[in-house]
Amino acid sequence: MGSVLAAGSPPPVLPVTPGPGYGAGLPHSSAPRSPTEPAPEPLPNPGAFDDFHRRCKDLFPVQMEGVKLTVNKGLSNHFQVNHTVALSTLGDSSYHFGATYVGTKQLSPTEAFPVLVGAMDNSGSLNAQVLHQLSQSLRSKVALQTQQAKFINWQLDAEYRGSDFTAALTLGNPDILVGSGILVAHYLQSVTSSLALGGELVYHRRPGEEGTVVAMAARYTAPNWIGTLTLGQAGAHATYYHRANEQLQVGVEFEASTRLQDSSVAFGYQLELPKGNLVFKGSLDSSWVVAAVLEKKLPPLPLTLALGAVLNHRKNKFLCGFGLTIG
Repeated sequence: MGSVLAAGSPPPVLPVTPGPGYGAGLPHSSAPRSPTEPAPEPLPNPGAFDDFHRRCKDLFPVQMEGVKLTVNKGLSNHFQVNHTVALSTLGDSSYHFGATYVGTKQLSPTEAFPVLVGAMDNSGSLNAQVLHQLSQSLRSKVALQTQQAKFINWQLDAEYRGSDFTAALTLGNPDILVGSGILVAHYLQSVTSSLALGGELVYHRRPGEEGTVVAMAARYTAPNWIGTLTLGQAGAHATYYHRANEQLQVGVEFEASTRLQDSSVAFGYQLELPKGNLVFKGSLDSSWVVAAVLEKKLPPLPLTLALGAVLNHRKNKFLCGFGLTIG
């Protein structure tokens, strides 16, 4: 059998078409090449450390008491002023004048720099902030607060946002002569597309006292829920945010303080009815405090009506408020 095969005619030789680069001293292989694997997606930026728990905290209503009237007036595309009158049944009534300037350095459809924000009340107290984007990744902020023409707080912030990390440094109330001040450092790193880890370092110094507080932070982002945790020497802070559907969002917040030896749990929710221009926020905490705020826009008029109420079962105290925003 072997001699019959050997005596047969040899198999035909198929022509080979040389490809690009063939014949440069490298052996040619006719084996099929494996398809190129897709490049991994870059990790997202984790955002600012101050916004770590904001998604959940935004669901909780802001307590209202008395009557509040706010008038917003846009003087140009870059300048806007507002007037706020608050009438209280418990404390002093107040008037606030605010101004906002937005510069011409447009970075995105929703961001432009520099931004100057200031507000002054009838007693002469001032709150002011200046934000500016120094480069594509570096952002700075200067905040100033006075109380009746007396400086009580000022701070400098610098934040650098990389492709998958955020680093920030804050210097508060520095006084070289006395040797006091507060230094806060934040760092967040995206480990995966859903998980971000980071930490916070707070160093404070004043005559006769000096200390450092360290905290670690973690956040996991899923398609419809977000879980965050901050754990350190000062205590623990955990939040859980869940978007049930297009109209309903719920959140749970847990806080424990090692200094006060106390802990609290709060549940909040937000119900949106876009067709009715209606937003309802409610909350209930472990101190048996129930709060709710109803906001209703009244198109085509530039009016927003707000009704709020707070009930403290333990102290048997009830507060309610009414607000109207024009503009």
